Amino acid sequence: MIKPLATDKLYNHCDLALFDFNTTAELKDPNEIIGQDRALKAISFGIGIKKEGYNLYAMGRVGSGKHTVVEKFIQSQAKDEKKPGDWCYVNNFEDSRKPIYLKLESSMGVQLKKDMEELIEELQTVIPSLFESEEYRIQKQAIIDKLTDAKEKSLREVKRRAKEENIFINYTTAGYTLAPMSHDGKVLAKEEYQALSTQDKDQIQEKILKFRNELENIVQDIVIESKIQQKEIRELERKMTKKAVDTSINELKKKYQDYEKVVSYLESVEEDIIDNSQDFLISAQNSLAMMGANYAKQSGIFNRYHINVIVAHKDQEGAPIIYEDNPTYTNLFGEIEHIAQMGTLLTDFNLIKAGALHKANGGYLILDASKVLMQPFVWEGLKRMLRSSEIRIEPLARSLSLISTLSLEPETIELDIKIVLIGDRFLYYLLYNYDPEFRELFKINADFENETVRNDENIQLYARMIGMIAKDNGLLPLDKEAVGKVIEYSSRMAEDSQKLTTHLGGLSDLLHEADFIASQEDMDHISKAQIDQAIREKIERSDRIKDKMYEAIQRGTILIETEGSSIGQINGVAVLDLGNFSFGHPSKITALTRLGKGGVINIEREAKLSGPTHDKGIMILSAYLATTYAKDFPLTMTATLVFEQSYGKIDGDSASCAELFALLSSLSEVALDQSIAVTGSVNQNGQVQAVGGINEKIEGFFDVCNLVKSKKHHGIIIPASNVKHLMLKEEVLEAVKENRFKIYAIKSVNEGLEILTGKKSGTKDANGHFPKESINYLVEEKLKLFANKSRQKKI
Repeated sequence: MIKPLATDKLYNHCDLALFDFNTTAELKDPNEIIGQDRALKAISFGIGIKKEGYNLYAMGRVGSGKHTVVEKFIQSQAKDEKKPGDWCYVNNFEDSRKPIYLKLESSMGVQLKKDMEELIEELQTVIPSLFESEEYRIQKQAIIDKLTDAKEKSLREVKRRAKEENIFINYTTAGYTLAPMSHDGKVLAKEEYQALSTQDKDQIQEKILKFRNELENIVQDIVIESKIQQKEIRELERKMTKKAVDTSINELKKKYQDYEKVVSYLESVEEDIIDNSQDFLISAQNSLAMMGANYAKQSGIFNRYHINVIVAHKDQEGAPIIYEDNPTYTNLFGEIEHIAQMGTLLTDFNLIKAGALHKANGGYLILDASKVLMQPFVWEGLKRMLRSSEIRIEPLARSLSLISTLSLEPETIELDIKIVLIGDRFLYYLLYNYDPEFRELFKINADFENETVRNDENIQLYARMIGMIAKDNGLLPLDKEAVGKVIEYSSRMAEDSQKLTTHLGGLSDLLHEADFIASQEDMDHISKAQIDQAIREKIERSDRIKDKMYEAIQRGTILIETEGSSIGQINGVAVLDLGNFSFGHPSKITALTRLGKGGVINIEREAKLSGPTHDKGIMILSAYLATTYAKDFPLTMTATLVFEQSYGKIDGDSASCAELFALLSSLSEVALDQSIAVTGSVNQNGQVQAVGGINEKIEGFFDVCNLVKSKKHHGIIIPASNVKHLMLKEEVLEAVKENRFKIYAIKSVNEGLEILTGKKSGTKDANGHFPKESINYLVEEKLKLFANKSRQKKI
């Protein structure tokens, strides 16, 4: 008979002798990440290789600390890398719809912006003052006088010759008039003109027409000369403006001589200022009219000379590390904003805004994979820019051809970046198998472990990590007993007494809750009592459904027998997972057998309530019965199996062992002890295999046995391969110590039969026969009886 497990097999206590501190405040932060050697090696390789397509996908369970580990590791590498430069957008003076970018060393972009602001501010004073200078006035007046003198000379000459021919030319503001004169130099009166002969009148009109034509020719010449004059004045203005601008622009060219594109831009600025010097005069005049207000800034007249620094790395050391929590299309790729003016939306290069790709360019961008995939068009956009190694700022509506209005087309920026996607394994394998581009762009995957080995070295590292979490989050330090309890709780979370969970999110939550309890008790540190209370309260907040189910069992609404013995009936144990809380509860499993050819009928399957894994377990039972008992005769049996009072989906094979015991009990007609529950999976050879949720299952049956207040001792049968997973609560340990609850670990079906029936299960002798009166003998005899009766019916 298998003996029940001793308490030292049910819980792996933390050895506090390993700790040489009083509280975690004395501990240094760990300089390594516990249990993630494989992932760290992959991250190191992914970050180190600077080839196209070697971006990184960090995968693991939510809360495993992937983001923290990745960011800290990248920070340790990035601080020694070259700081990227500043990115700026400036006006394209040849085509303002296509702004150009400038790339400068770190902080130089901001400096260029400042230098340009100072230049324009300086020229707003210098250029108007030049146009008010004596030199400019003299040269301009000389140009004006030149045309004026030529015009007056031409007009005087015409007027003189006209007078010689008795034609008077009079100049007024409205133009000029021509009239005949008498020999004494007086303009003829109307009556005098009418008294002239027709011949005289015709001669006068010929003369007037001749001189009118000459005057018109002179006016045309004056218009041409005026254009020449304006051109000369414009050249003078350009000359004077260039004189003012040259010195300042040349200083800037010298300052930024290492940046060819900046020098070319400054030359374009100089040319534009020279061409538009009147803007500076207008600005000066309007500034005076507005009583000293800065007209230029208010009107935006000089916005085209601004430097739009979209990314600057002035106070940053090393390569940038950007985490974009909300990776929308505009947040990731940038946008072109618009302003409303007079009912119209306007934009220019100053309204270009950087996205996360711009900010992380030359460094690292960390993104949550699920968030990227949930944002419309972001995933395709990200892949497109990684493939082209360029960042293109384009309105989403335009890229989708939803609008056709004119907008800016900023010059594309070269993209040199390492993308780190953080997500779960399921999403990684979906992308890998269904998106061929993903394989080409994310060639490195860092797979984070869910747990690590619980040894002395890792326990001490874990203690330092607990101290680091407390310190980083401003929590009270923990004493060594509290640390020991957290480590034990970590093994419980890992569902393995020989492992520690790497789910840092769950541990951090526990420490926060324990800190709150300790603070309310005015303690200066967290003790084991606060950790225990935090664990209890965490369960109490989530166990309403468990209480309702246990209450139904206690009141007899759900029929569970924990005393006596019954044929073909057994208590299996299942786990109900609510997401943030899971608990075990017993389920009555019954089996009925009779003559027939139906084999083992799973009623759950017939009712479409059975999952594929549960169906597989039932099929294994049929195979076990056939190979163990009916090798030499046909298996002519119909058996029905059911989870009583089960109204939802059932899946998993952890009840197959209990179902087999119920079948064997029905066939042998030997009763099973109802005070002992069973969990475990069985294979075709009768070996009992490990199952999940073992701690919850044991505690679930234990709690129900306590509720029904049975006086009989109780117990549970589990797979021997599950013993290493046991981290049971204190109440179970106490009950085991007091012999009120027993836990049996079995390796085979035969061992379980003997515990449940108190009889020998029996093994075949050399002749292939089971001992008489053994359980297996009775089963075999019943199956032979069914076979004989089936044969007789055929006869």
